[in-house]
Amino acid sequence: MNHHFVQTNGLRMHVVEEGDGHPVILCHGFPELWYSWRHQIPYLANAGFRVVVPDMRGYGRTDQPADVTAYNIVELVNDMRGLLSAIGETNAIFVGHDWGALVVWNLAQMAPEVVTAAVGIGVPIMPRPVKPPTEIWRAMSGDAFNYLLYFQEVGLAEAELGRDPRRTLSRVSPPPGSHNPWPKAGTGMLSETPQHPPCPLWFTEDDLNFIASEFERTGFVGGLNWYRNVDLNWQLTEKSADQKISAPTLFIAGENDPALKFGPVQTMEEWMPDLRGKHILKDTGHWTQQERPEAVNQLLLSFFQSLSLQPQPPKDS
Repeated sequence: MNHHFVQTNGLRMHVVEEGDGHPVILCHGFPELWYSWRHQIPYLANAGFRVVVPDMRGYGRTDQPADVTAYNIVELVNDMRGLLSAIGETNAIFVGHDWGALVVWNLAQMAPEVVTAAVGIGVPIMPRPVKPPTEIWRAMSGDAFNYLLYFQEVGLAEAELGRDPRRTLSRVSPPPGSHNPWPKAGTGMLSETPQHPPCPLWFTEDDLNFIASEFERTGFVGGLNWYRNVDLNWQLTEKSADQKISAPTLFIAGENDPALKFGPVQTMEEWMPDLRGKHILKDTGHWTQQERPEAVNQLLLSFFQSLSLQPQPPKDS
């Protein structure tokens, strides 16, 4: 795989690339890296696509701006627009998992001209709520622990999660079907979260070692800052929130993914008139493309092959 850096939207962004053909940009979520797409990169490249996979803003080898508000959704969308320009392309298929899915949905609403097609994995499109998200979360949570609210205070969560990234990654990524009791209010996120076997069948010791080593170097603050902009995002998306996605779309999720509760999967067609499938994979949790790579790869390729893709011009020699 070709590792290189591009300049986009004021950032130096680390990108992994493989293959030639119509560009496919894969956007990861929290707490992940480009490495989360390790099973998709060679498969899609071998199928005739130019696969481009960034470490998203604040992650891995990509720049980590100090300003919390630099992680708002408009900046994240502009990162992808700038990446497209930096690699010499005018449009691409965008695929996102977790937070990456939210970036892809918003990109398709804000800049439809650059989106050939859009795929969301795990997180459905979320209609704009009537109030700022944190206000709703506080009302719903009461005195119970809510990790979304816990992440809001700068310094608190990154100190706990960064103390031992290997332990953190093994505890926030439980195997499908396991139960993770939330800690009591006023305690840390990991205080009552049981230690799970760090390596389920789909996740090797080498996988854990690589990802943990990256977070040992960078900490978790970059990814946490994405959560700290949810209220600002609510303000910034007022004009685009009602925009329907005109591009062909696809949705994939694991049936045990708690992120399915974040949006109404049943009504996604209202927002995506060209939604070509909603696939809920059995016995699968949140880390869908890592847990079920063969199924996800086949669904992606089938969807890509259904598109009317224009031949790519030959690259300059």
